[in-house]
Amino acid sequence: MGGEPGAQTETVASAAQGWDTTFINTPVPGAPKLILPPGSPKLERVLPVAAAPGAAAVASAQASSSVQGTEHSSASAWEFSSVQRVELSSAPAVGNQSVFRFAVISDIHVEAWNKESHTKLRKALTDLSQNVPGQALVINGDLGNGLPGDYETLGKLMREIPYPGQVVYTIGNHEFYKAWTDAAGKWNEADFPNGETPEASIGRFLQFTGYDKVYHDSWIEGYHFIFLGSETYRQTDDSFAEDAWLSEKQLQWLEGAMAERAEEGKPIFVFLHQPLPYTVAGSFTDFNSRAVIQHERLKEILSRYPQTVFFSGHSHWELGSPGTLIRDGFTMVNTSSVQSPYDTSDTPIPAEEQKSEGLVVEVSGNKVHIRGRDFTAADWIPAASYTVEP
Repeated sequence: MGGEPGAQTETVASAAQGWDTTFINTPVPGAPKLILPPGSPKLERVLPVAAAPGAAAVASAQASSSVQGTEHSSASAWEFSSVQRVELSSAPAVGNQSVFRFAVISDIHVEAWNKESHTKLRKALTDLSQNVPGQALVINGDLGNGLPGDYETLGKLMREIPYPGQVVYTIGNHEFYKAWTDAAGKWNEADFPNGETPEASIGRFLQFTGYDKVYHDSWIEGYHFIFLGSETYRQTDDSFAEDAWLSEKQLQWLEGAMAERAEEGKPIFVFLHQPLPYTVAGSFTDFNSRAVIQHERLKEILSRYPQTVFFSGHSHWELGSPGTLIRDGFTMVNTSSVQSPYDTSDTPIPAEEQKSEGLVVEVSGNKVHIRGRDFTAADWIPAASYTVEP
């Protein structure tokens, strides 16, 4: 849809819980201005809409020609280009049309000493297992801090409340955090890496999961699930920081995996803890300005397959934030955090609010229904409900 007569040349969107879905260049009362900085790439972006049950809104509008300017919100500065075949809806995607269901959670941060992290994971597992059971559960990185006691505690919790389907894990940056602790398990930044190597950190993750490598794939209910993971940490190069490092071997493997039995329009689900920079919610912060060291190569590979749905965690930004789900050649989705969601100022939401979130995905043919789940309330998040047809 083009701009209406008299429309301004600035792209605006509502800053309230619900988000304007027309994306024409007309102001919404009280909205921040989102203006594309010079030289920024065009991004297709999908924003959540708060709607009554059963209501739906289709986002398919086009911003005017490139807006040159430097003003932007603290969270992001993107231009809205046309969003094709993306429906935002608060209506549940249940019934006999649903082929299968899986859940995606991340940043559970289970530490042996942290009882709150145990409680939040118990609530998430109970809700997912009893109220919205599925064929698979993906825990997309930051399982704990990589200490043996953390893995032991996580294993006990997973056995205590078993998920009915297959459980798959990916490695996050916190799986390497034993390097920040001394032999007694106390935080000791001064002596980093405290005798720890990336190989030892990865070894404990592989021992816990039973995998051969941090990257692998699986076919679930006829759909391809591909799991990626960082292969080293900052001991190798301090500039790597908390970003994912993907070897050329892993990227070449990914190229082959993506091509395997690929069908036009049939979703391919890809998981990596870290997001691609300047894409989903929270990926515009300085902390995530790179996030994946080989991000250009990774994005190029995934862009060959528009049917890709790429899930990432790491940012912790709460579901319903701007950019929870975007399309830029393929679909990218932020998964928030079970243990500690952040608000759009990149600040942890106060502990007393007991925020804990994740995603439930239902696949019906080539349609993918993605809905945010509030594990504390055991209920849906109306502002985070999407239907994507890649």
